[in-house]
Amino acid sequence: MRHLIDPADFTLEETLSLMDLADRIHDDPAAYKDVAARKRLATLFYEPSTRTRLSFEAAMLNLGGQVLGFPDAGVSSASKGETVADTIRVISCVADIAAMRHPKEGAPLRASRYSRIPVINAGDGGHSHPTQTLLDMMTIRQRKGRLDHLTIGFCGDLKFGRTVHSLIKSLSRLPGMKFVLISPEELRVPDYIISEILEPNNIPYVETRSMEEALPDL
Repeated sequence: MRHLIDPADFTLEETLSLMDLADRIHDDPAAYKDVAARKRLATLFYEPSTRTRLSFEAAMLNLGGQVLGFPDAGVSSASKGETVADTIRVISCVADIAAMRHPKEGAPLRASRYSRIPVINAGDGGHSHPTQTLLDMMTIRQRKGRLDHLTIGFCGDLKFGRTVHSLIKSLSRLPGMKFVLISPEELRVPDYIISEILEPNNIPYVETRSMEEALPDL
């Protein structure tokens, strides 16, 4: 059984293969309209979400599956003190796969350790958002025609931006990448992104407060 908690849970080859499959589904949706028939997706969203939750639900319905779940913690037993571990044990009895959004970093990982069904991380605190990363990578590939040998700029809240963290992790596995990290000092990218991902892999990067400041170094 495979879970998707962090972008690195899939190899680069698996990630690219999944994107190719998504392209085929996009080009011929009718061919895939029943692949999830009689399967149930549980959307466990402990914090409000519009785009991510509805995207998961629409995708499952488009593949012929069913959806159940809750849109925020206030309408689940979490409001009465039920733990993530206990919730996923129950959900494992009634669903085939679960997508979890949680404000606490590591909550989907904890759920995966008690789950009997695959768990997808739909965003956990400021940590990771692997499915958004897949969408971002598909968009880049569609627009640029490739995913390698690109200079990518990230601007804004790089400290708590889980989409930024996930995307940097995935793109760092591709050759010829450069990153421009644009933010005020108090919102700069976490140190582990630099020390564990960029520098060990000799990936060029610039940290700056504006794109204009970064240009001479690119």
